[in-house]
Amino acid sequence: MRQFLLNIGLAAAWGALMGAFDAVTLTAGFGVGYLVLWAVHPALGTSAYVASVWRASAFLGLYLADLVRSSVRVAIDVCRPRLTVCPGVVGIPLRARTDAEITVLANLISLTPGTLSLDVSPDRRRLYVHAMDLEEGPDALRAEVRNTLEARVLTLLRGAVPDEADPMVE
Repeated sequence: MRQFLLNIGLAAAWGALMGAFDAVTLTAGFGVGYLVLWAVHPALGTSAYVASVWRASAFLGLYLADLVRSSVRVAIDVCRPRLTVCPGVVGIPLRARTDAEITVLANLISLTPGTLSLDVSPDRRRLYVHAMDLEEGPDALRAEVRNTLEARVLTLLRGAVPDEADPMVE
């Protein structure tokens, strides 16, 4: 928290140096401040702030790439003269356990074109997802969600790579 506040202070100092306190200048100052904190973080002591900002940035970049890929795939499917999709509902076993982890995962799935989160099982161990095209089968969707999106969400929220030995519940 201390380094976050220091980063905000560096952004304000950047704005003062530039003579403007608009959103673009303060955002640039925040980025420059983060780079300064990253460069001097060994001298300031250990903090999760530098690593967490990096994880969040990496997550955002990877999710946006997935979002573009899914959008293109759905656009191609919709523009075909003959619709050949195979829709279905799939139960996906979850490694996510907290309300925050499940909520973030379900919302990101719903934001991705071609998929929609429907419900969570009463024991909170399975997320039901409607997919526009299950041509590769339900197991392919389960593996894709588990190995990409869920793993990234858990890494982002927990700060560590989830245990791969965690078995898929069937």
